[in-house]
Amino acid sequence: MNIERTILANGVRVVTSRMDHVRSASLIITFSTGARHEPDEHAGVSHFLEHMVFKGTSDRPDPITITREIEEVGGILNAGTSRENTNYWVKVPALHLEKAFNVLADMLLNSTFRQEEMEKERWVIFEEIHGIHDTPDDYIHDVIDDLVWDGNAVGRPIIGTEDTIGKMTRDDIISYMNANYHPNRLVISAAGDIDHDQVVRMTEKTFGHMPAGKPAVLEPCFVTQTAPKLKVMERQTEEAHICLGLPAISYLDKRRQVQDSIDAVLSSGMSSRLFEEIRERRGLAYAVFSYFRGYQDIGQGVVYAGTDPEKVDETITAVIRELWKLRDDPVPAEELTRTKELRKGRISMGLEDSRAVAGWIGSQELHFAEILTPEQVMEEIDEVTSEEIQELAGELLQPERMSLAVIGPFPDQDRFRHLLG
Repeated sequence: MNIERTILANGVRVVTSRMDHVRSASLIITFSTGARHEPDEHAGVSHFLEHMVFKGTSDRPDPITITREIEEVGGILNAGTSRENTNYWVKVPALHLEKAFNVLADMLLNSTFRQEEMEKERWVIFEEIHGIHDTPDDYIHDVIDDLVWDGNAVGRPIIGTEDTIGKMTRDDIISYMNANYHPNRLVISAAGDIDHDQVVRMTEKTFGHMPAGKPAVLEPCFVTQTAPKLKVMERQTEEAHICLGLPAISYLDKRRQVQDSIDAVLSSGMSSRLFEEIRERRGLAYAVFSYFRGYQDIGQGVVYAGTDPEKVDETITAVIRELWKLRDDPVPAEELTRTKELRKGRISMGLEDSRAVAGWIGSQELHFAEILTPEQVMEEIDEVTSEEIQELAGELLQPERMSLAVIGPFPDQDRFRHLLG
């Protein structure tokens, strides 16, 4: 992977990777600000702002004008908000990169935030919230986040609430943008059939005049849990939805590849432990998977399963048993080798697309202020040992750190508590 990096005088970081075998160009503009940076009373403002920059600028007065300019050349335009970052991205045929860059820059620098567009988008977000609440296999992940983090911003719904979105004003959104969209929190990553110097010139022209701002400030998050936690939401669903959650390590922890190996052993592919035991051997669930999220100072691990309400106790017990196996028994050498090869293969195949490469180099620059090549990451994966996995699993997988969230036809709030012992 050919990587070039330039830092402008005001702190904007530009990272690119030329891919000679593709004819596309992908551009991602990422600010290190997200739901964790919001005050409680403005929860959801990052996501609201992300929506609003698509609604019109001085030169492109409405969302149709913005999207047509990209789509008329075959391009794709979108954005996403997470707990620590917000990104805006575009993928186009390479000869239209400058046009795509100008559209994104215009959206971020010259949005008008018209009140009538804001009111329409407020109702769109309300419907998005309703859709999540009405979809228990989505909503359960918000429930487990809140349960694990007990009101801390790291566990708050990224989308906000009907109350906070309903009270959000135009001034709130603009003030948040002015306070957080600063050059020293901005990474511009591009990949494909591109030229690094061209991307730097475009960045200098559009973002180079911005004054450097203050660094991001996060509300710190500490693990204080000393006993298992349980939350049961009674709903007359045909399927019970369960999430087991626990605090984990930060993406800055040197053991992050060990944690990712734990996740892979549990849930990567149809040969993973959860899939083989919960679905194939026991027939308890159609959907069962795990994921680990790393944040700047903390992390979180979650296992999800959807099962018949009559089998929910058996499913919870079986999932917990798989977790305890990682803590109590070394991962056999053959299984560890197979898992490593799966992870490395997924990395190689996943980076065949220009947007994936732009995301790879941009996220690494944003998180680590350096960019490892896929080969370097694969070397780190190969270095993970069974002993390291067992040691970290022993640190993370403790009964007093476990939280269980359940949605289903269960009126008794305590009926599952004995399973967490």
